[in-house]
Amino acid sequence: MYSKLVLAASVLIPTFSSAQQLLRDPGVGGPPLEIVHLYNDQWPTGITVSRSGRKFSNYPAGLDSNNTNTGSNNKYQVAELTGNSTETPYPNVSINNPPGGAVNYTTTPPTGANYQTHLIGVQSVVLDARDRLWILDTGRAQLPDGTLVLATYGGPKLVGVDITSNTIIETIVFPPTVAFPDSYLNDVRFDLRASVSASGQGVAYITDSSSEGRNGIIIVDLGSGESWRHLDSIPEVRAERGFVPYVWGQPLYYIPGPGQPLTTVPLGSDGIALSADGADLFFGPVGGRGLFSISTQRLRDRSAMSEVLAQAGVVYRGQRGVSDGFETDSNGYVYAGNMEQNAIGFYNPANGSMGVWVRDPRISWVDTMSVASDGYLYFTDNQLAFSRSFYPGTDRRQRPFVLFKVKLPGNGTRVSLV
Repeated sequence: MYSKLVLAASVLIPTFSSAQQLLRDPGVGGPPLEIVHLYNDQWPTGITVSRSGRKFSNYPAGLDSNNTNTGSNNKYQVAELTGNSTETPYPNVSINNPPGGAVNYTTTPPTGANYQTHLIGVQSVVLDARDRLWILDTGRAQLPDGTLVLATYGGPKLVGVDITSNTIIETIVFPPTVAFPDSYLNDVRFDLRASVSASGQGVAYITDSSSEGRNGIIIVDLGSGESWRHLDSIPEVRAERGFVPYVWGQPLYYIPGPGQPLTTVPLGSDGIALSADGADLFFGPVGGRGLFSISTQRLRDRSAMSEVLAQAGVVYRGQRGVSDGFETDSNGYVYAGNMEQNAIGFYNPANGSMGVWVRDPRISWVDTMSVASDGYLYFTDNQLAFSRSFYPGTDRRQRPFVLFKVKLPGNGTRVSLV
């Protein structure tokens, strides 16, 4: 009997030893990632690339206190990338250094400084179809303990820059009825066609991703400077209740501020992209996996029934995974990060499907994407999921942060709505 058991065990051993032959996730897929720039100091979110190849990034004070200008530390909110790991404050040093810093400590509690002529907490930089750089300022900054201060009038604004002369050409300040003190202006897209605005100068569409929950879409007439909101606090622009994403196998619970209890990810409408023809706007919350769209005509409408019609016009396009920024190319594809899969996916409006475009173990948090004229998609990976805003509340990020680029499919390139 004993010999038979030994024999049986010996027969099983080769079966177990072949376990290394089991199918496994290859971890990579799609075209290769190419490193463009390394960020060794300040923490980035945005990236945008001009037609000539100039690159601009931003470093939001509202998400990282190391980016907050205190009046003496000479931090910058926007920079031009001047080398593989060097940056120059843009469009100049002065605008990046508000007198006394980004926080007004004369109020109780402290609030964001109200300078219309200086940058407080920039969340996004985007070049439009005329190659003008637009700087989206939230007007909010973090204190050293991680508290996010409220904005005051003059802080939340959209600043246009002529990159040929490196000069400010326009500043649109948002009233507190459009950018609330607890709003967080996140990302912006432009349609410069004369037919889409009363002024004939085009419009901008902006997401409000506020973790305080007053989310929505902001629309701006670039000629008149008038702005208004639509889709205020409807479910599609807000985080899903109880939503817990996973990045690198770790569940993400959010820490709203010092001494506050954990919550599920509360971040609302964040990613935004225009369809290639400008007819539809795509958006989605960070605190959810849904992809939504709405006719841009509904968003531009300001009639008495415009909000009712806008809400009725929201279309659910399916799930895209957990993503931050969106982008569109000339193929009509809408790209979105998928952090739970170390990937970037794309939605194809032609057949209504979501596909995986590129996967790489180095991808942790795809923050912002920019389709460039050279046929590449550029994107920042800034490890946001490992910042102290998420459980366990310790900063687990490791410098450098990185700017990647990857070749677009089907000769895709930048879309120009002008």
